[in-house]
Amino acid sequence: MTFDSPWFLLLGALAAAALFWPRHGAWSRWREARRLAERARQEDALKHILKCEANGETATVLSVAGALRLRDGAAAALLRELEARGLVSFEEGRLRLQPPGRELGLHVVRAHRLWESYLAEQTGVAEARWHRLAERQEHLLSPQQAQALAARLGHPLHDPHGDVIPERGERLAADTGQSLNTVPPGRAFTIVHIEDEPEVVYARLLRLGLRPGMRAYVVEKAPEGIVLWAEGREFSLVPSMANQLSVVELPSVTPADLRAEGYLHELPPGVRARVLGLIPACRGPERRRLLDLGFVAGSEVEASLVSPTGDPTAYQVRGALVALRREQARVVRVARLAPEEAAA
Repeated sequence: MTFDSPWFLLLGALAAAALFWPRHGAWSRWREARRLAERARQEDALKHILKCEANGETATVLSVAGALRLRDGAAAALLRELEARGLVSFEEGRLRLQPPGRELGLHVVRAHRLWESYLAEQTGVAEARWHRLAERQEHLLSPQQAQALAARLGHPLHDPHGDVIPERGERLAADTGQSLNTVPPGRAFTIVHIEDEPEVVYARLLRLGLRPGMRAYVVEKAPEGIVLWAEGREFSLVPSMANQLSVVELPSVTPADLRAEGYLHELPPGVRARVLGLIPACRGPERRRLLDLGFVAGSEVEASLVSPTGDPTAYQVRGALVALRREQARVVRVARLAPEEAAA
């Protein structure tokens, strides 16, 4: 086949079409991917500056470079682009968001946290993948789509990590809580946030079973690490892992109070208890089903019938008899009633 043969010309035309066809050619797809990557970098920079602002910190070229994993020169060039677009300014040497930049940064944070909530509540996606998928989707959702997603989810106030989901036009709330490393032994607390970066540390915390909303206390503290008790077992964390957990202390709760709490699967037949709630790891359809069945905080429950094999067990709750398997009952936190309460 020669260079001027019809077949060669046809193949050349097809190759050119595959490369340069509008919207669908390889060149067009490459240009679009590059444009999206650049937009994502700009929006990530705005998000970083917004979070610094919310926490009373000052964003700098170096902090932007560290957050986005860029060289210092690339971060400076990125900030110049944002300044040219009127999204940021340098006032007296300080990096500040302009109103359009603050609005866009807030939208990106809102979209990220809403998408993580969607993944947690309405999909079977593994928890360790939520953050990475939301990092991608936050740049694709429009404000209108984010609002529709919020309505579909019932306008949640917090994402699965415990962070506040801001409304449009609001100021971003500052991070709450203190590092677990600052809590002394014997002090009870609630985990309010688990930092999801670096991902390798976050994944280890998930594998251990730690979640926002868990109530715990510090058993032992040493330079090499912390031992904490939560949900019936002990966890050993090195300081770098403990620093990923933000907690709020519970001054009126003692370790004995926490250890007095139990789980529905531990309840012997004929013993009554009061439901304290569902553990934070129970999410999505399973959580909604248990709540619909009556396992809400304050409900009284009693183990009535146990199958011959020991599983499932039928529980009396809110006038109904509900059978749960052991793995379902272990997510329901309960406190046994005192004899006089049970009699009443």
